[in-house]
Amino acid sequence: GTHDKATLTAIAGNCYTPVPVELTSFTAAVIGNRVNLVWETASELNNSGFSIERKYSNTEFTEVGFVPGFGTTAEPKSYSFSDQNLLSGQYTYRLKQIDFDGTFLYSDEVEVDVNAPLIFSLAQNYPNPFNPSTKISWQSPVSSWQTLKVYDVLGNEVATLVDEYKPAG
Repeated sequence: GTHDKATLTAIAGNCYTPVPVELTSFTAAVIGNRVNLVWETASELNNSGFSIERKYSNTEFTEVGFVPGFGTTAEPKSYSFSDQNLLSGQYTYRLKQIDFDGTFLYSDEVEVDVNAPLIFSLAQNYPNPFNPSTKISWQSPVSSWQTLKVYDVLGNEVATLVDEYKPAG
């Protein structure tokens, strides 16, 4: 039979069913006292973004970050989030995908173990020489009062950078 253009448009419009955000992967990797979360979507519809939620041991989930979405797209998209300066222990993460209208869905959960370092270490500052700033990294296997001071080449104290109780890590 024959159809006019308006009828064909109505038929074609009814054939399209919007697909919500299709999450294809969600992984977590521990690097020192940091957890890197990576996830991918195959397609998105009205995606405002992702609230990253974390649970530590037996606590409730709390939001630790938000990553904006791409709205509506049929293209695969990749996302990442880094949760830093974590204490030793077991962490559980989930994504709360939020639409522009406020509706939301939770992803599956991923669990990771963040472990304290086994030995004390103090890394060389970089860059060296420096002007006006440098980075100094250290880690301690025990929670303790920690002091980090800077001295000049003659052994004179120049600055106290840290002088406080710090957890292991």
